[in-house]
Amino acid sequence: MKNTQRQLSSSFMKLCERLSSDINGENKNKDLAAVFAYMDANRDGRISAEELKKSFKTLGEQLSDEEAETAVKLSDIDGDGMLDFEEFAQLLKGGDEFTEEEKKSKIMEAFRMYIAEGEDCITPRSLKMMLMKLGESRTTDDCVVMIKAFDLNADGVLSFDEFALMVMR
Repeated sequence: MKNTQRQLSSSFMKLCERLSSDINGENKNKDLAAVFAYMDANRDGRISAEELKKSFKTLGEQLSDEEAETAVKLSDIDGDGMLDFEEFAQLLKGGDEFTEEEKKSKIMEAFRMYIAEGEDCITPRSLKMMLMKLGESRTTDDCVVMIKAFDLNADGVLSFDEFALMVMR
């Protein structure tokens, strides 16, 4: 259980916190631009989930496909599936400039990716299907364990509120 919690704890958020705490003062935009350029491996002016994952690996951090996809989805304001510089800068700022309603809306978008049609929660089956779409093969039992790590009311599924707590963690 603890291993699963560690696995699901967002190395992405840790690295973002580390980067954003190092970025202050007059050189802030210059530093952000340098980090963005580093992560934009193909130099197209946007960072994909794959580029984000590879950048983290180079920096000695592990970022799962799921975490990379979620990070991009939560920060992708224009909906193109990539992070441009402004979206990236907003991500590193921790979303402080988003209203609570905008944050909730972004989390809801990500939540909807994990629920099956007609359901209102993330089940082990729907989590397994989404992970398969993201290229991660997991057993239903693995998904049960992952859900248990954040299932506050022990009903075997993740509600939106439980998912939001997991993402904001």
